[in-house]
Amino acid sequence: MGDNPSVLLADLPASRTERDGSAVIRVLSYNVRSLRDDEAALARVIRACAPDLALIQEAPRFFRWRKAAARLARATELVWVTGGATTTGPMILSSLRVRVERTEDLLLPHHPPLHRRGVATAVVRVGRARLSVLSCHLSLSAQERHAQAGLLLDRLAAMGEPHSVVGGDLNDRPDGRAFRRLTASLQDGWAMKPWGGEYTSVPERPHQRIDAIFATPGIEVLGCGVPAGLSGITDADLRAATDHLPVLAALRVPPAEG
Repeated sequence: MGDNPSVLLADLPASRTERDGSAVIRVLSYNVRSLRDDEAALARVIRACAPDLALIQEAPRFFRWRKAAARLARATELVWVTGGATTTGPMILSSLRVRVERTEDLLLPHHPPLHRRGVATAVVRVGRARLSVLSCHLSLSAQERHAQAGLLLDRLAAMGEPHSVVGGDLNDRPDGRAFRRLTASLQDGWAMKPWGGEYTSVPERPHQRIDAIFATPGIEVLGCGVPAGLSGITDADLRAATDHLPVLAALRVPPAEG
């Protein structure tokens, strides 16, 4: 699945706490298509990525959605943090290394007949590092998703944390207006430190990057991309798990002041 042969597919840095109190964390962004595909393959991919934070899109959101979300969390050895039906799809899972301080699920302005969109947000601590995190899935409409990108930036500012991470299915490419609106303020993980593959859609023939992980400038990107070739992940599992490829990033978050 990798499309940049010049990038060595070595494992990303493992989660750890540095001597200065900064935290190296793994963040995964993944559209799971409401668990309509091979759940066992999906769980294997997520476990192999070993994320501290999994920013999910198209989480189960209809009948018995909480049970489905709990099943995914158990299968991936993570815990449910927030989101799902309450955000029309975006959800956050975390490892036990993460301490959750607060969460908030938000619905974005609705413009029928377009699908209602929302975001899952949380403020978390990992060791001495503190950050806000946001999972999103933007509109299929170019005009609406450009407006939504601005609302995401407003939301991050309102959360009041110096360090933030955003992961999502943008339904937009890097040269699109919504994507560029986000990268005007945030680091695009792949652009900063490419690792693995670039393209996230579709698994059978990846040809476009519409999923991404972003971070505020104070966070160091150690590597970011599609984890093809990562130990424990097979191309067969990536194809069977869902209709998107995951994006995995290793980030170094500075310790909180005070």
